[in-house]
Amino acid sequence: MERFNDMQQIKRHFFAMRNGIVADVLRKAGSPFRIIFGLTLPQITDVANATGKNAELARRLWDNKTTRCSMLLAPMIMPEDAIEKAEALQWCADAPVAEVTDVLCHRLLCRLPYASEMVELLAEGDVSARYTSLRLALNLVRRPDARLDGWERMARDEEVRGEAMTRMVAHQLADEIDFIKNPI
Repeated sequence: MERFNDMQQIKRHFFAMRNGIVADVLRKAGSPFRIIFGLTLPQITDVANATGKNAELARRLWDNKTTRCSMLLAPMIMPEDAIEKAEALQWCADAPVAEVTDVLCHRLLCRLPYASEMVELLAEGDVSARYTSLRLALNLVRRPDARLDGWERMARDEEVRGEAMTRMVAHQLADEIDFIKNPI
């Protein structure tokens, strides 16, 4: 019986669950990935659950920048205690599209002990870094250690900039903070 390594098994999962319609829509929408299997996030989550946490495999998947599913799966299987701040910041810089950034923030970065510090560091960067900062803050805003005043100011400043990429998430963050500070 033929044995497959971890990466081969994951790629076989991707291939078995591929969805041509979703893949075509992503391609037509301008997805930068060369290989698009068309899996949905719930399907990728199923693969993550079947795979389990594995730092080495997560890094190999993250480095597979030509494949959408690989970059979305990597943050889901990276153990929180296996990624240092410098590597996490590099992953933020490497994220090619908002979809990858969203999954990275939601499934990995918000669980890191230095997540609030990352919000501050990323807020000083280019538009992509600022998007990551806002998106991560949105994931952290209800935590007791949330820096509401600073994050609200950051969100309001970003709204004024009017960047297409950040405008909506900045507005969401500002609204969420306003709701937390002024509950009905």
